[in-house]
Amino acid sequence: MITVLSDGKLFVLNTSRTTYAFRVMDTGHLEHLHYGRKIHIDSDDGLLEQSEFAPGNTNIYNAENGKFSMEDIRLEISTIGKGDVREPAAELINTDGSRTSDFVFRSYALEKGKEREADIPGSYGPDADVLKITLEDRENSLTLVLAYAVFEECDVITRSSELINNGEGDVVIERLMSTQLDFDPGDYSLVTFNGAWAREMNKNIQKVGAVKLVNSSCGGSSSNKANPFVMLGRGAFDEDYGEVYGINLIYSGNHYTCVGKNQSGKVRLVTGINPQGFSWKLAKGESFRSPEAVMTFSASGCNTMSHGMHDFVNSHIVSGEWKERLRPVLLNSWEAAYFKISERRLLKLARRARKAGVELFVMDDGWFKGRNDDSSSLGDWTPDAEKLPHGIKGICDKVRKLGLEFGIWVEPEMVNENSDLYRAHPDWAMKIPGKAHSTGRNQMILDLTRVEVQDYIIDAMSSVFSSADISYVKWDYNRNFSDVYLTSLPADRQGEAAHRYILGLYRIMNTLTGRFPHILFEGCASGGNRFDLGIFSYFPQIWASDDTDAYQRAIIQNGYSYAYPQSCYTCHVSDVPNHQTLRRTPLDTRFNVALFGNTGYECNLCDLPAEEFEEVKRQIEFIKANRKLMQYGRLWRVSSFDEGKILSWTVSAKDGSEAMSLIMQSLATPNESHDVLYVRGLNDDVKYHIEVRENTYDLRGFGGLVNYVAPFHVKQDSFVHRVIAKFYKMPSEKESHEMYGDAMMYAGVHIKQRFASLGYNENTRYYPDFGSRIYKIGKAG
Repeated sequence: MITVLSDGKLFVLNTSRTTYAFRVMDTGHLEHLHYGRKIHIDSDDGLLEQSEFAPGNTNIYNAENGKFSMEDIRLEISTIGKGDVREPAAELINTDGSRTSDFVFRSYALEKGKEREADIPGSYGPDADVLKITLEDRENSLTLVLAYAVFEECDVITRSSELINNGEGDVVIERLMSTQLDFDPGDYSLVTFNGAWAREMNKNIQKVGAVKLVNSSCGGSSSNKANPFVMLGRGAFDEDYGEVYGINLIYSGNHYTCVGKNQSGKVRLVTGINPQGFSWKLAKGESFRSPEAVMTFSASGCNTMSHGMHDFVNSHIVSGEWKERLRPVLLNSWEAAYFKISERRLLKLARRARKAGVELFVMDDGWFKGRNDDSSSLGDWTPDAEKLPHGIKGICDKVRKLGLEFGIWVEPEMVNENSDLYRAHPDWAMKIPGKAHSTGRNQMILDLTRVEVQDYIIDAMSSVFSSADISYVKWDYNRNFSDVYLTSLPADRQGEAAHRYILGLYRIMNTLTGRFPHILFEGCASGGNRFDLGIFSYFPQIWASDDTDAYQRAIIQNGYSYAYPQSCYTCHVSDVPNHQTLRRTPLDTRFNVALFGNTGYECNLCDLPAEEFEEVKRQIEFIKANRKLMQYGRLWRVSSFDEGKILSWTVSAKDGSEAMSLIMQSLATPNESHDVLYVRGLNDDVKYHIEVRENTYDLRGFGGLVNYVAPFHVKQDSFVHRVIAKFYKMPSEKESHEMYGDAMMYAGVHIKQRFASLGYNENTRYYPDFGSRIYKIGKAG
């Protein structure tokens, strides 16, 4: 809800549990008053910065307003040249070459409902309350519109900026941030999620001080090195305690978030397009709109903050036929075959997948003409006649005849130099004419700023997607920008290249998802190199990481869960030793971790031992019985490997009727045998039944210890050992309790003792390195 007070000079934006307020100062500038816990406001009395004298060695705005300095006021929008020397939200070069900007209030407008824009993705919702504040810089003939949207039930407020050139000459934008947040002095910490290929989303916490903290990407995408989502915590905070802000950006390109304190301790955060390497020439009558920033606040810790973000993404970012739809269990061919695919080999794998209960079979990279490794053929989107003699339709029809849906991998934004496309159109690749260029994964990036390149991709992909009854597309992007240059633009406009590329990408995605609404599109960028709300505006899910190791995936998925709901990231059970880490983790742990997302498989089911294949069948039955809860339930982080050796998550139904909990350890420790499971999301006064998901274990996991109970000596890994293991399986412990919800959440469930070198029986958990358990909770009776 948006309330306008004080004759149109005080603006109060309320969600269910938060308040955001600002006012128009006498100078016409916007003073930020409050963002945080929901409060009652009917005037600005007591909320204003009170100042009789400007701080020493600072500048005043003008003679009539000499009691304060712009560098010590909490502002909604900061520019250069009028005394505010903090991080600016806007940085412009005016027609006369000057850099001073002075935007003051002109008017406001209220609107009901928000539609998605055509050229750049954003939030949407018929119930959103929208406030547009129009500011003007009269001396430079510029208009700046700040657009706020309130999504009350999600506790989310979004903001974007639009600059309009009303003058006669060109203006150059060097930065135009999406939002700015100014805070009173306090103890703040910035939480960022950083990493690299195969180890995305590691949580990092830094105290905010006089030295600016920057979280940014500059490689052309939102990046696996620094996700655009950040949190700002005030004082002490954890998952269930303290004040936490969450800030994200609906954008897939180079981004920038900066936080710092000024000399009086006030804190400023800005976020938007990365100004590094960016500039945009704005001609007379033209406008430029920033991406939309997303803001939320929780007074009760990170879990509540995440819940608002999750609801917002599911309800107001993801759209189309796959919004809130259950996702199929898939098998991807990549780690089973890599580039060595053929119709015969794929069908053998698909038949095995069907027996396991898989619903969707995906043909990954290697299917198109001449594609035997990553050095050739990108851009030539015709099937390889040797590998697929009956084309895409032939393999698709045969897979569908087995009772499976069919999916395909593509990487439309790239081209190999060894390809027919590059030989025909070398100018379509992004490079600097006449200079040597760099490559990544033996490929180059197509110049998506050119309409003819966009149209080629749209036509080529339309041909592929319509060539057979395709249900799923994995859209990859496997390198970062280098040698950024646009032959279509003059030298003084090359700073527009990276952003124009993203706008071209959005046009392609918007066209193809509109043309093929039934297809489930999954984004991928070497895993999580472009995991952001911009992509989610077109594709309802993204491959979280190329790393499928269960331990590393637990860390990665824990990081994503702060901003993104489980329905948005895909998680696969793979072979061991893991192809990225060579680590061996138990099959049930690989499944247990993958269960907390869109679960699939990426392994050679044809090579699985019979007992493991039977376990996979049971796993898939379990997924199908519980995927509504696991994909769209409320996720709670109880503990993580950031804090110690135990990770625990709960996903609960939003009404508290049921839940699923995971507990997992990293390395086993001798003589530590007891764990307490704390469930979350239940109703205090309801009685529940909790039970462990039962399994069986290979006694060879005990190695030579089998001789403590065997009537004769068994040599480890001998034929006799293998025969015994084939016919005798160790059942897991049975765990069953009835407790009230508040008891499970606050006293905890004391689960059965794990093996700790002191003995083993049917009441002991077999719990090696990276051991885990799933517990299902439902109402008793």
